[in-house]
Amino acid sequence: MIVAEELEADWRLVRAEYADVNRHLMEGRVYGRLLTDDSGSVRQSCEMLQRVGAEARERLVTSAAEAWLVSPGRCYADYGKIYNRDTRESVTYGKVAAQAAKVRVANVKIKLPEDFNFLGLPTPRFDIAAKVDGSAVYSIDIRRPNMVYAAVKHCTVIGGSVRSLRFNAIRNRPGIIKTVRMESSVAIVAEHFWQAKTAADELPVQWNTGALAKASTQTFQREFEAKLDRRGSILEERGDIVRNMDEAETTIESDYVSPYLSHACLEPMNCTVEFGEGKVDVWAGTQDPVRAVIAIAEVTGLPEDRIYFHNCFLGGGFGRRSHVDYIREAVVIAQEVERPVQMIWTREEDQRAGRYRLMSVSRFKPGFDLGKSLIAYTNHSITHSIAKDNQPDVRGLDETSVEGLMDMLYSVPNKRIAHSARNTNLTSWYWRSRGHSQNAFAMECFVDEMAVAAEQDPLSFRLSLLKERPELREVREVLKDKSRWGRNMSYGTAQGVALHASFGTVCGQVAQVTVTKNGDLKVDKIISVVDCGNIVNPTTAEIQVESGVIFGLSAALYGKLTVENGVVVEDNFDTYNMVRMDESPEIETHFALSGGDLWGGLGEPITLRVALWCAMHFTGLLVDVFEFYLSRTTIYNEPSSWKGTAPKWRQLLA
Repeated sequence: MIVAEELEADWRLVRAEYADVNRHLMEGRVYGRLLTDDSGSVRQSCEMLQRVGAEARERLVTSAAEAWLVSPGRCYADYGKIYNRDTRESVTYGKVAAQAAKVRVANVKIKLPEDFNFLGLPTPRFDIAAKVDGSAVYSIDIRRPNMVYAAVKHCTVIGGSVRSLRFNAIRNRPGIIKTVRMESSVAIVAEHFWQAKTAADELPVQWNTGALAKASTQTFQREFEAKLDRRGSILEERGDIVRNMDEAETTIESDYVSPYLSHACLEPMNCTVEFGEGKVDVWAGTQDPVRAVIAIAEVTGLPEDRIYFHNCFLGGGFGRRSHVDYIREAVVIAQEVERPVQMIWTREEDQRAGRYRLMSVSRFKPGFDLGKSLIAYTNHSITHSIAKDNQPDVRGLDETSVEGLMDMLYSVPNKRIAHSARNTNLTSWYWRSRGHSQNAFAMECFVDEMAVAAEQDPLSFRLSLLKERPELREVREVLKDKSRWGRNMSYGTAQGVALHASFGTVCGQVAQVTVTKNGDLKVDKIISVVDCGNIVNPTTAEIQVESGVIFGLSAALYGKLTVENGVVVEDNFDTYNMVRMDESPEIETHFALSGGDLWGGLGEPITLRVALWCAMHFTGLLVDVFEFYLSRTTIYNEPSSWKGTAPKWRQLLA
């Protein structure tokens, strides 16, 4: 749509196809940023795409002008044609395209948002029909002549390795072709996937696990919390934090624990590989095809120009498919077989093979003066570092570990931000919204606790700390209006609010939650107000917000990976639940766009806010609701996770 806007194309004639990764690499990365992550597809590529369309338009106009023997200034483009202003003569793009390819133009101007004619209009996605009628091709749908299948059995204890296996135990089963032994996994190759899968299940394998087999979630949490009592690396210190904390009339302290989470893509990791004469073709759904080609070259030793990568629809990505471990594994297996191979991880393998949203613990301590004003603030976070996990020799701060904490929205005159890294044997990777996921959850929940301590309305308290952020005024005003914040609500129902900025986008959300007389929690409605500057397509923008709400709500209500004896317990959707349709709240989305040259992201920023709600509602907003229940409920104090004077009913969430 961005290219079409500048090109003045007739959208009815536009079609889309996957970019040729081989061409991209052979022609100096001609397509620019060829990946989808970090909410960067529009945010980081918009201007480049505008220039592509604008330059193509000017080449076409110049070519037509030369044919008509007039100045290019006497011509213009519209709906896929070039017009002569004087004669009203016209020519289609196709008729001058060959000549336009030879033309060179300079100093091409791109449009400003106020000049857009097409961008900003609700437009149906290209892929709707294919996804409805089943013709969309995901990588698990790929079929090649004479293809065989591989099922993988990973060590259930992450970090373990293969000690020995007994292939003879399954060698004579129908369809079995061979086994491929790797460092921490074993693959069975067979004529059909079920043959490979059942044989892999029954293959006798001994693993080297050592002390890793004793790992548990409880151990991880104790280790993380122990580091909270140490100083940590000071990332930012402003004002006289020691003196102001000592002089504070009131202080509170709370710890927040965020567990490891799975990406839980509906389509499990899979990849198809076919070797030819001095080349290899690979089919997979990936968010980063360039990284995939580099990995394939490392495994095979082939030059990049002999690697042909065919990207497919993603059956869910959420950051997981920007890692290429599954592609690397498929290529290793295919090297051992003289036929095309499709490798598929079962759901259990997908859940247990690692690359999780990282675990973190965060401690907050603020100080208030006699007037209940916030005068001092400290935060110390302990986080599993993705950078150190994937590059063990890397030194320094993993900035994604502290985003949302170090660059907090709120202004405090005296503050100290500290951080420590603590990795376990579990492997991590970027999860939708990166470090903002766990950090904004902890931050916004604790802002509610501070509002209670300051005896202020949660929204008003936030606004008092945002005086240096006037750009947030429109978002907060629209949010207050659309949510009807502060209105009287029926007994058992309350609202919660949160604000956060990430990936160039500001989002405010209000959730309406009901607690029944039986103590059941129901999220009734979530209202989002978003400022991402400008929008390409309101339809897809709203879809991004809605999907982020559901993704984050699933994490808030159900998301948790538990490790026992080194093994991840939640290995399928019966134990790792998600929000079903009958549990989905009403979702209302509003855009309060500031315009200008801002193009913020949308895929990442919305997710993290929803994961706050259920916790937030238990930190002071439902006081009246819980007075009845607390008088009839025994609350068991947990370890240091619930230190301080925070309202105790937050524990009910656990």
